[in-house]
Amino acid sequence: MGPRRLLSFGDALVLLGGDPPAMAALDRVLSGALNLATGGLSGELLNLLGERGQILGLGRTAARGLGERLGRTEGRADRAHVLEAAHTVVVVLAFFEALEEAELPVSLGDLELTRREQITLAGGRLPSDEGFTPAMVQVDAPRPAPHLPYEHHITELRDWYRHLASRVHDFLQGLAAWEQLNGTARLAAAETVREAVPRRAVEQYEALYARLATEAPEFRFWSEQVEHQATRAEMRRALAGLEAHLSASAALRRRPVSIADALSRAHRSALDRRVLDAESTPEGIRVPTLAEVYLDPDFRVRAVDGQGSPANEEWWAGTPVRQDLTDYLAGALTSEGFTTAPLLVLGQPGAGKSVLIRILAARLPAAGFLPVRVALRDVRADDEIQDQIEQAIRDTTGEKTTWPEVVRSAGTAMPVVLLDGFDELLQTTGVHQNDFLVRVARFQEREREQGRPVLAVVTSRTAVADRARYPEGTVALRLEPFRPVQIQAWLYYWNQANALNFAAMGLSSLTWEEVEPHGYLAEQPLLLTMLALYHAAGSDLRGADERPLGEADIYEALLSSFARREVGKDARDTASVVQLDDRVEQELERLSLVAFAMHNRRRQWVSTAELDDDLAALVGRTPARQSGFRAPLGQAEVALGRFFFVQRAQSIRDGQRLSTYEFLHATFGEYLTVRLTVQLVARLLGHRPVLSMGSEPVNDDLLFALLSFAPLSSRQLLRFAKARVGQLSADERRRLADLVVRVLGERELRADQPHGAYLPRRIRAASRHGIYSANLVVLALLLTGGTTAGALFPSSSDPGSAWHRRALLWRSSFDELQWTDFALSLTVRRTREDGRRDLVITFREGELAPPEPVDAHWLFRVPREEQDVIWRRPYWNEIWHKMDVSAGTNDGLALQALRPLFEQLGALVTTFNGGGTRHATSVAHDLLRLWLAGESGIPLEEMTELYRRVGMAYHWLPEDHAQHLTSLLIPLLDRDVPRYSPEDAQNLIDALSYAVPAEVLSRLNHYIETLPSDPT
Repeated sequence: MGPRRLLSFGDALVLLGGDPPAMAALDRVLSGALNLATGGLSGELLNLLGERGQILGLGRTAARGLGERLGRTEGRADRAHVLEAAHTVVVVLAFFEALEEAELPVSLGDLELTRREQITLAGGRLPSDEGFTPAMVQVDAPRPAPHLPYEHHITELRDWYRHLASRVHDFLQGLAAWEQLNGTARLAAAETVREAVPRRAVEQYEALYARLATEAPEFRFWSEQVEHQATRAEMRRALAGLEAHLSASAALRRRPVSIADALSRAHRSALDRRVLDAESTPEGIRVPTLAEVYLDPDFRVRAVDGQGSPANEEWWAGTPVRQDLTDYLAGALTSEGFTTAPLLVLGQPGAGKSVLIRILAARLPAAGFLPVRVALRDVRADDEIQDQIEQAIRDTTGEKTTWPEVVRSAGTAMPVVLLDGFDELLQTTGVHQNDFLVRVARFQEREREQGRPVLAVVTSRTAVADRARYPEGTVALRLEPFRPVQIQAWLYYWNQANALNFAAMGLSSLTWEEVEPHGYLAEQPLLLTMLALYHAAGSDLRGADERPLGEADIYEALLSSFARREVGKDARDTASVVQLDDRVEQELERLSLVAFAMHNRRRQWVSTAELDDDLAALVGRTPARQSGFRAPLGQAEVALGRFFFVQRAQSIRDGQRLSTYEFLHATFGEYLTVRLTVQLVARLLGHRPVLSMGSEPVNDDLLFALLSFAPLSSRQLLRFAKARVGQLSADERRRLADLVVRVLGERELRADQPHGAYLPRRIRAASRHGIYSANLVVLALLLTGGTTAGALFPSSSDPGSAWHRRALLWRSSFDELQWTDFALSLTVRRTREDGRRDLVITFREGELAPPEPVDAHWLFRVPREEQDVIWRRPYWNEIWHKMDVSAGTNDGLALQALRPLFEQLGALVTTFNGGGTRHATSVAHDLLRLWLAGESGIPLEEMTELYRRVGMAYHWLPEDHAQHLTSLLIPLLDRDVPRYSPEDAQNLIDALSYAVPAEVLSRLNHYIETLPSDPT
């Protein structure tokens, strides 16, 4: 809701039919007593109590006359003012009725003193003749809002009543009559005024509010009290009921004429339009109209308060999902608050934002509203809001006019400007339009000042909502995905519309059981339509084994089906099956390059210009396709213009049409990225050297160009990739794995960058090589199911070091998020084969688990022996310096945590103890294990071994380090030795005695002497 326009109590009574001079006098008497924000004056409170009789009488009369006053309103704006006035009156009336009923030990009638006496008693001073400023007489009580739960409003109102009652109580305490009461009476009176009166005021308010709701349905919409509890689960279609709601609450004295009437007719025709045009549907299928199949979506709604962004899921976490869109819109469109800031409708691509706007424009009754739908993609982006509206009116009606003329032609109807596609402005012009919502609010402010209040609704994709600036009072509404029951209802209407067609074509109805496995697609209305069209084309959502198609299989089937239908339109039965298959594959490859254009730019959309450049760099320039007398179509338009599952955003700037493309669901792009990747890898099998003697590098030019800008290690990409690779034979996977390893080695020795004109984003050449080699490792893992560093780097004498050097390259090539995705997708296990260090690398399965313990034998290539092996490295002081110089977040975190250890016991970090079959560990590791064991109850055998290994470190430690270790070891022994029996304690002494200082041995002997005798 927008910034509030507060009414005084007198103004409210005038709007409801009261005598203006008398009401003005009442306002002067009440002054600021009913505006808690101003603080009020003691004299004003005394006046307020003194005038309670007049307030009660006038308020009751005004409330009873609401119905008659509404019958004389001039249009929606006038009606909204009257309703606001009625609410102001009942808020005040409820408090005074509660105060009048209260049983107080002092009569309020006794407080009717002279003006001078009142102020004197209150300790105030006389005001000037001018009285108080108009702001002082406004009533700042909370009011209901359609985006807030009614319970929230009642809570705020109760707090307001309590504040007002508290001020009344504070004032009463200063009167002589109060001083005459005994302590018990004062406590009882205080309880009555501060608690009982506010509680009773809320009860009176709810009763009065319910009475208002019988006179004006808007009050029910504002408070979610519409009588629809029994039908909440009913699937409402196409905002059915909205027109009836709004028509019942407003009858125009002046009907729309001319342009306004033409707009109304144009908008209403949208209900009879098909969901998709005939060219997008299989032959013989009837696509239902919007009125038949559009289901009112669930939604969340909340005010934009500056805390967080509506683009983030966390921002919506505490907001409940609602299922009463028709009722909510009825409340929003009859609320004055939305004439000060726009309602922002958000949703994912394919969620139905634009369709909602079309239906809303069609459902708004001419008896009260003037809807104007502005498709922002079709108007000049740099124009002022008014110019954009006027251009949209001309496009809709064919008539050129001005906005003021349109408003006048609407009579007393409330203009509603529906601005569809704010995200398209942001996407095509960058930050150039990030103040668009602010400009809409300014337009509303100007119109309100000119006596032409206007409601505004703006639509946008959720993902770009963080790039907008929000004016005060903006409310955001987010459309939610379909629930299963909504999907089932949609299927019912679809099957009903096509029952005869399905029978004639020998097709069965599309059932919930077939759609349910693909719910992640079906929850978006447009993608559900895509599944229905796929089924209607004779395709099956189940495989040959009657099991649901897998995730990758359904994407392949959907995309191939739609590509085949589009190719078939061009071929017109003149192409053979083989030719059709080739053309379908060309379409899918072109779509895959589009997917790479988005993937490599690390965003979910790409502009026409960028896509044209990419296609030219990768496949060469092709002649532009002529389309009638229009400008020739570029490669991007040819590739995407006919696929309805690709959304095109556009705007007009400086006379040029700017366009961007985006898949309706991000997973379409991810699947196509993986699809082409696996195809290009599979084509490596066709590598043949020119000469039979010798060899030559494998031609991986296109693979390098596409896979050297972004990693393939996200979860969704890996799921698709595993499925696609799984369709290759075992022999193909084995041979391809060898080729990928070969390419990995060859590419590291090449400095060229094939397809040099292909630059979706500018990154360092070294980073491209790092990203490409990481992607080749991912591909090798996909083909093998798991491999070793030795297999990946066969020319290296130390595969462990080879892996480490590449990992540093990958880390420097990725940003932190990419590195995290990559690292968390893998697990490594350190091994030794024939005395050579190696790593077993596999994809991680399941939840993230702690890594395997690191064996220092492996790290330092120290051979195992049966007895203890102790060694140290002198460069511990260099380790934390190198961590510091790297200045990385992870190194910094580890350095911060370990700094005290380095400062006091740095040598323990590089002193190691191994031997036998156990892992070799540093003394620092063993000491930390002992310290952190606490009461965890590690076995005594393990504890004894840890103490023994720590004690052995004394042979190697400098004197200052030995002293620090002793100061740490003695408290640990004090904690742990009492848990030992005398025999176990003796074993511990034996383990420590040959290495630890005398001070420690003395403490151990003391423990032995104080331990109880072993009963055995």
